[in-house]
Amino acid sequence: MSTPTTALPVTEQPATTPRTMQAVVFDDFGGPEVLVAREIPVPEVRPHDLLVRNASIGVNRADLLHRKGAYGRAYFGDADTMGLEIAGTVVAMGAEVQGFAVGDRVMGIVGGGAYAQLSRIDHRLAMPVPAGMDLVAAGAVAEVFVTAHEALFHLARLHAGESVLIHAAAGGVGSAAVQLAHAAGARVFATAGGDKRGAVLGCGADVCIDYRSEDFQAVVAQATQGRGVDVVIDFIGAPYLQRNVRSLADGGRLVSVGLLGGAQGAELPMDVVLYRHLQIFGTVMKSRPPEVKQAMVQRFAQQWLPALAAGVIRPVIDSTFALADAAQAHRRMESGASIGKILLLPEAR
Repeated sequence: MSTPTTALPVTEQPATTPRTMQAVVFDDFGGPEVLVAREIPVPEVRPHDLLVRNASIGVNRADLLHRKGAYGRAYFGDADTMGLEIAGTVVAMGAEVQGFAVGDRVMGIVGGGAYAQLSRIDHRLAMPVPAGMDLVAAGAVAEVFVTAHEALFHLARLHAGESVLIHAAAGGVGSAAVQLAHAAGARVFATAGGDKRGAVLGCGADVCIDYRSEDFQAVVAQATQGRGVDVVIDFIGAPYLQRNVRSLADGGRLVSVGLLGGAQGAELPMDVVLYRHLQIFGTVMKSRPPEVKQAMVQRFAQQWLPALAAGVIRPVIDSTFALADAAQAHRRMESGASIGKILLLPEAR
């Protein structure tokens, strides 16, 4: 259950705000079946917080790891209830909040506590939902697009005219990365299962490689006349390391965002790194200090919110589940069949 905090003054908190809410919790680590819906206290609002009535909640792989015990009970200091991203309507806010008002539609990243009817979010991690954008769909924006922007542009410095290879391109972050890279004017190579080819090409990929039947290193070499790509965005880890490095052009940048295939057993071809002047970065959002997360969110918002409002980029939604059916949502993600984001809906629609 969520850890209560000391009550602090708020500028606006309607008397109708409930004292309890439905949330998804677990008593023991384990499989999806440990997730249960239960009434817990509504979180107290701190000076920088917005209290949001959630319209939708993004499901992330970090939630699966949390459920299995990878992070222990405390979810990076904010709540032991799981969940990293929300979209909804502000119902109360702290005394030091700037730029938002009760009634605003917001989306953003929380340090736990998303799997609930109401969540608190530091206003510096929140973004306005563009006018005309569906509020439920907005729950599929923050985690994936902020992560993709950080990898592609802040770390890899991708720009128009360059080429990028994006792995796991049908996933939440992958599909966001394909859209951002395409919108920025890059040539996009992407890997995905053959049954997801249409979805990946629809996001803006120029070349979709079926990782089950094709060798991405060979495809990239042939398509680039042996030059390689300027950037690789990788979610797989050790099994792809050597081929990722050998797929990079001179001065290329590899950004590791995930370890779906594991972290052990890979050998780094140091001669290729050395003589091609390569750079390798690692990035993860969930365990970063609050000020770093705030900077990441603001970088994305400043560059891409207009494109989101115009429909140039869009959240890709695989499926939605009622909040009480979070176990089914986790099973869907673990199946590997999803394309884009899985959302939980606290209210029936």
